[in-house]
Amino acid sequence: MVANPGSDGSNHRPLLAWVLLCTLAVVWGSSFILMKLSLQIFTSEQVAAGRIMLAWLFFLPLIGYQARQPAVRETVRSRWVYLLIAGLLGNLLPAFLFAIAGAHLNSSLAGALNSLSPLFTLLIGAAFFGGSIRARQLTGVLLGLAGSVLLIFFSATGAFSVNGYALLIALATLCYGLNINLIGKYLSHLPPLVSSGWIFALIGPIALAALLLTPYNPAIWQAEHRWSLLALLVLGVFGSGVMTVLFNRVVQLTSPVFAASVTYLMPIVSLGWGFVAGEIIYLPQYIGMGICLLGVWLSNRR
Repeated sequence: MVANPGSDGSNHRPLLAWVLLCTLAVVWGSSFILMKLSLQIFTSEQVAAGRIMLAWLFFLPLIGYQARQPAVRETVRSRWVYLLIAGLLGNLLPAFLFAIAGAHLNSSLAGALNSLSPLFTLLIGAAFFGGSIRARQLTGVLLGLAGSVLLIFFSATGAFSVNGYALLIALATLCYGLNINLIGKYLSHLPPLVSSGWIFALIGPIALAALLLTPYNPAIWQAEHRWSLLALLVLGVFGSGVMTVLFNRVVQLTSPVFAASVTYLMPIVSLGWGFVAGEIIYLPQYIGMGICLLGVWLSNRR
């Protein structure tokens, strides 16, 4: 049974939704360290545009098949504006924001800031999509925002100063919050393979154009950079391609807020990768991450 997309959750969340949510957390939680690896040889613009273009290529055979079906063509024709907006807000713009920030932030910190997505989903849902916020959820939202402010005001070295790159990730999570509500209201009735495929069909050419404007570096084909190239391939095909289908399915099975809660599982994965990579996290940043996650937990707790 599909939950009401405008609600704050369902009392009957199927096992499949939880399995998909955990899969999303593992793959998307690993995306921050994959971006770090990609940025060793690619520019931020190349990582962002490249992952979107690769996802588009992944969906091309499916798009070609669906384009021959009259029912799908009619659906896409009537919903193309929402599909384009979903692609811009949920994929293209955040990809650039995360890639730029990822060149200057620890992957653990980026993963923790990404947990703001459910809070913005809740706030935007209440403000513009007829949702409601309970007192406990409001407490969670305020805590989450306080934690993010703490992270934004401590630089990557742990010094007290405005961290503009953390602010870029906060902006990306605002895009996610708006996008999830749009999907829940206007696109949740579409099969996930249709909505995901045509989202990338609309933004893929934009990403390709952006990629062609960046300088070509032949060094990407050298053996010592194979892990950076592989990381970008995984980001595009799995992180932006396959996982988008799974995420849209979770929205369809449950609710936008529940689907957005994947972002408070992701920091566990990103923090683990940060330890493996030897990243240094300072005490104020641990405190900020902890406050963020507590706020997200409170806002989603039934």
